[in-house]
Amino acid sequence: MNAVLSPIESEFATVEEALAHDRWFRAQVQASLDDARPCVPHDQVMAEMDQIVAEAAQRLQYKSA
Repeated sequence: MNAVLSPIESEFATVEEALAHDRWFRAQVQASLDDARPCVPHDQVMAEMDQIVAEAAQRLQYKSA
């Protein structure tokens, strides 16, 4: 199976690459589903990410000054 796929159909060069990515992705999803740690609320994650982005922007502004 060395068929070259069109970029319109797939971002992978071969069917094997696409299948390998699919296996990896499914394993990642299953690992997440199996994770026994408590869930983090969406609002908390977004607040933490907003803070990280703001700090990064501040560092960039400081570097360019």
